[in-house]
Amino acid sequence: MFSIFGKKKKDEPPTTQEAIQKLRSTEELLQKKSDFLEKKIGQELVLAKQNASKNKRAALNALKRKKRLEKQLNQIDGTLSTIEFQREALEGANTNTEVLKNMSYAAKALKAAHQQLDVDDVHDMMDDIQEQTELADEISRAISEPVGFGQDIDEEELNAELEELEQEGLDEELLKVGGTAELPTVPTTELPAQPAKAKAAKQAEDDDMAELEAWAS
Repeated sequence: MFSIFGKKKKDEPPTTQEAIQKLRSTEELLQKKSDFLEKKIGQELVLAKQNASKNKRAALNALKRKKRLEKQLNQIDGTLSTIEFQREALEGANTNTEVLKNMSYAAKALKAAHQQLDVDDVHDMMDDIQEQTELADEISRAISEPVGFGQDIDEEELNAELEELEQEGLDEELLKVGGTAELPTVPTTELPAQPAKAKAAKQAEDDDMAELEAWAS
């Protein structure tokens, strides 16, 4: 198809996703070919072993075919490595493209957001916030401070008066203890006299002891 200027329209390049899909299809085809060649190589090796002693010509032909198949297999393996490398490079490029696209999208959104802001306005707003915060703190302190009653009381004077009261209480307790303590009273009644019989028995006992001491000496 020609354009209005008489030139053929240039074909658009494929996308990375399309190229990656093509390479994967090629990899699958070459892998199947590689599996087939490995199977054929195994068959030719078995055939060469079977004819090694009884039919050398057949065995040699099998080994020749095996060599050709191995050469093809090596070529396919090299092609597969190249395709895998190319596919991985495309996948990396595709990832980088998506990352850059998203970063560009985010940068545009950030730029649009910043267009609605002005640095001076932001500074003014932060100053207003600071001012209102300080005002709120001052109001809180004013509300929390007690007013009226108790503002002119001296705390030190109260503590001194409290100590005096405590000392007075201790003095009263000591006085109470000292005033109530009494010494035991001395009995006024006379001790009962010893009975006459008890005195006589005591005297007889003393006489016996004196006599015994005299005899012992």
